[in-house]
Amino acid sequence: MKHSTKKYLFPRIIIALVFIVVSCKPNKKESTEILKTDKPNVIVLMVDDVGYGDIAAHGNEWIKTPNIDKLHDQSTRLTNFHVSPTCAPTRAAFMTGHHNYRTGVFFTIKGRSLILEKEKTMAQVFKDNGYNTAMFGKWHLGDNYPFRPQDKGFDEVLMNNGGGVGQTMDYWNNDYFDDTYVHNGKLEKFEGYCTDVWFENAKKYIGEHKDEPFFCYLATNAAHSPYWVDNKYLNPYKDNENIPNAAFYGMIANIDENLGKLVDYLKSIDLMDNTILVFTSDNGSAAGNKMGEGQDRLDGFIAKGNNAGMRGVKASMYEGGHRVPFYIHWKNGGINVGKDINDLTAHYDIFPTLVELCDLELKEDLKFDGSSLVPLMNGDNANFDDRIVYVNTQFSTDPVPWKRTALMHKNWRLVEGTELYDLNTDPEQRTNLADKYPEKVELYKAEYDKWWAEIEPTFVEKPFFIVGNEAENPTTLFCHDWHSETFTPWKQDHIRTGQINNGFWRVKVEEAGTYTIKLRRWPEETRLPLGAKAPLRPALEGTSVTASKNSKALNIKNSRIEIQDIKMSKPVNLDDEYVAYKVELEKGETHLNTWFTLDDGVEIGAYYATIEKQL
Repeated sequence: MKHSTKKYLFPRIIIALVFIVVSCKPNKKESTEILKTDKPNVIVLMVDDVGYGDIAAHGNEWIKTPNIDKLHDQSTRLTNFHVSPTCAPTRAAFMTGHHNYRTGVFFTIKGRSLILEKEKTMAQVFKDNGYNTAMFGKWHLGDNYPFRPQDKGFDEVLMNNGGGVGQTMDYWNNDYFDDTYVHNGKLEKFEGYCTDVWFENAKKYIGEHKDEPFFCYLATNAAHSPYWVDNKYLNPYKDNENIPNAAFYGMIANIDENLGKLVDYLKSIDLMDNTILVFTSDNGSAAGNKMGEGQDRLDGFIAKGNNAGMRGVKASMYEGGHRVPFYIHWKNGGINVGKDINDLTAHYDIFPTLVELCDLELKEDLKFDGSSLVPLMNGDNANFDDRIVYVNTQFSTDPVPWKRTALMHKNWRLVEGTELYDLNTDPEQRTNLADKYPEKVELYKAEYDKWWAEIEPTFVEKPFFIVGNEAENPTTLFCHDWHSETFTPWKQDHIRTGQINNGFWRVKVEEAGTYTIKLRRWPEETRLPLGAKAPLRPALEGTSVTASKNSKALNIKNSRIEIQDIKMSKPVNLDDEYVAYKVELEKGETHLNTWFTLDDGVEIGAYYATIEKQL
């Protein structure tokens, strides 16, 4: 895969420019002369788990998305745009312009959603160029230092922890309504539905910075599970037998409504014309489709719903898992007419594209895996005609060659190195042509081997939680980030029912000294003792929110820890909230292992652990 090292040398003061916008036919050009005296603002709207077929403009006859459709009609559309098949890897590639493998992000759990400390994000580059930066919603690249949005270039941060509501790092019993989020590093309760909160606070931020250039990353956690939404959005879809999940459609309808309000607000403060507005998603549809009988739940063929004629859904290596919508609109840049680009494009192309569109100076020689799409928009597809793109999601802590991988080249797809499909004749990937074209398979496998040999050395770099730094002290670690090949407890319901599992955390001690390590079964905000059951989360009237599962008390008898060369154990008092250990740690990288021993001898890990340097 090519790296782009190009510095984008637009003049610093532009009196007039001609921006070319083209259709999918590369030789047909249409120019618009515009006056450009100000840096464009940038809003990136990344929705969660919304597939290509979950939008009315893409042929879904049941869902109503009038505002997304209008943006579609007034944008340049990438119709062959691919991301990683799951959330965190896509966000890592999008933010850095690197294949997610380079960033340390291979999956959504098991400590593999943490972005490497060395990675520089588009927010940092925008900030270096005088932009105000803000993110609202779902980050999913680490909730601790040094992975947090504020550690990666964002001035203003309002976010939910983890990858979704009800995951172990999410504030306990959040349910999308009137929840507690992290605002600039501190917990704060907000009124309203989560998507409404993200958009309303984004608009407030935009209003406060309307006279200065800003970069706003608006990343909704909808329409990720659990599928909870106000019934007024769900009801129009609940009796339609063609719709697999009415609440999922309702969550998208709410996003659509908020997009319309955002556009209206931008127009009302005279910012719409000079704002680059991007709309995209992080992976294929999670709940907009239902597989046929006997089909694999991720990789099968669709029997119900709308998947735009594709096989597979979220987390699939087939087309439906990673081909997603992408629209870009910028009136002052001449990008305000419906145009399709059908060339193969990917998530790591967006960072270099925004660098060129916004005339950003790169203070470092960033080597992108992606390429700027501006030449492609201008009708020059020389860098895209013969490109190869690799996407995958790894259900493991370390990458394995070809595992759940799709190699894409023009209309061809080689899946896991053994299945070859021609999308021109077989868009649903039903007929494996590997035996018919063995020479093509071997050619693609050779290309993959070269790419793997180039990228594999980067895997030695591991993300570590840094403890003992004033940026975050104490540090709370969540079982969601355990490194474990036999992983279970990444949802709050797993904690409620006492799922039996364990793993370790990678920890870097920044400064030698005395540290206190506290082991908990329940998160600190619950104030629950180790031997307690958690109370039920109630159902919410007028919404699709259901009550939480019954909770199980665990009779924990003993605890122990291992870190560096320290091994310690202590008996457990079930009336205490935690077991505390005081340890002397040396500077350096290590693992933290924890154990709770139950009365029957079974051992589990401490689902929550805090590490605090004593000052």
